[in-house]
Amino acid sequence: MNAFEQVKNLLMLSKVEAIVHLFKSEFPESLADLKPWIKNAETEKFADPNSIDIGFHFPKLIFSCQCRSILMQVRLDRDSSDEKFKVIGIELSGYKVYDQRWRFSTIGNWQFLGNFKPTPETQAVLKQICCQILKLFENT
Repeated sequence: MNAFEQVKNLLMLSKVEAIVHLFKSEFPESLADLKPWIKNAETEKFADPNSIDIGFHFPKLIFSCQCRSILMQVRLDRDSSDEKFKVIGIELSGYKVYDQRWRFSTIGNWQFLGNFKPTPETQAVLKQICCQILKLFENT
């Protein structure tokens, strides 16, 4: 679900801001998109009410990332009140226009899959960002 729609309280706002800050501290040229999903019948099939989805767009193809956009989906496990939640995992996908070039998940073996994966150095940076995000949600 679009991060913008997930912000229902100050706690979630601070978490989303922290995620954006963590990513932009490593990729300052990126632009954060808190509404990466257009609301239509096609995208509704992929909507997950238990995720925080943020798009990060670059002004051009970034060689180290092998993409122009990264979709980040922070998967949540919520209790029935929606006030408490924990992170199940984080999924990243790299895109060049509409073509998915690679994907990565912290659920499982933390491996990058795809034909055009980021450089090993950038893979390490993206993994570190995911670790920091997981720590950010530890005490929520």
